Amino acid sequence: MPINEKPRLLYLQNKIIPIVLQSFPFQLKGWSSITKEEHAGITGIAYWQVFLMNDIRIRMVEYSAGYLADHWCNKGHIIYCITGEMETELQDGRKYILTSGMTYQVGDNNEAHRTSTKDGCRLFIVD
Repeated sequence: MPINEKPRLLYLQNKIIPIVLQSFPFQLKGWSSITKEEHAGITGIAYWQVFLMNDIRIRMVEYSAGYLADHWCNKGHIIYCITGEMETELQDGRKYILTSGMTYQVGDNNEAHRTSTKDGCRLFIVD
């Protein structure tokens, strides 16, 4: 670590945890070169473009209009909404709207959640 750079820290449940991105070389990624995978929801389709760096999964995801996830998810995510709008429903009934330019963050095994969108959206997801 350069002498001027301080370690990044995550404060979680009154604990300080250093954030470490395992070693990987500098890379550029052209998303048009990554094949889209189709994932059916209860309704609609999710199109995923995925690449992995060590234990980090990075995705560009497009949800079609009318998409509703077919499962409750317990995986942690950092999600940035590029275009459109999506609703995230937590298993306890709370609902949140994510619009273009917004992010949401949730850790592994925290609130179970599922996604839906009326008109479709495009997301950048790290998990």
